[in-house]
Amino acid sequence: MSAEDPDAAEVEDDEDLRYFVRIGQTDLDGTKSVERALTDMNGIGQRAARIIANDADIDRRETFGRLEDDEIEAIVERVEGFADDVPEWLANHRNDFFDGETTHEIGNDLNLTRRQDINRMKMVNAYKGVRHKRGQKVRGQRTKSTGRTEGTIGVNVEAIKEEQAEEAAAAEEDEE
Repeated sequence: MSAEDPDAAEVEDDEDLRYFVRIGQTDLDGTKSVERALTDMNGIGQRAARIIANDADIDRRETFGRLEDDEIEAIVERVEGFADDVPEWLANHRNDFFDGETTHEIGNDLNLTRRQDINRMKMVNAYKGVRHKRGQKVRGQRTKSTGRTEGTIGVNVEAIKEEQAEEAAAAEEDEE
């Protein structure tokens, strides 16, 4: 490798790059920036990713796959202990039904917790649970004209045109 060859520097940089970084049960893209890669995890948005990167003293614009092992460990610790370090209003699972704890669920735990909460609401016939059972909107949206899942209500112009075309074809056959 010569000092003037830019391709040699790129090859050397690519050898240092980890294409996948695993945090918890999620593989994160190592070619993205730290902030952008963290947002690929369920339960971590842009604000949370920025807070995690700042707490770990890592530049949020740095490529995630080029970080050292100790820097990645610092990020993993911040992700796992995120609910302890932030205000309660920033956590995504506040006031748990059974123990009243506030936690921040991440990854598959978030999906599991959400499913359990919905099933509990269905079992006790809470208003939101009944709406989930019926497949209707849950959060107070209007339903008069949106959220329809059945067939078309009103005039179906395409069906009428098809019927008229069939009748005209049948009339032409009868004339012949």
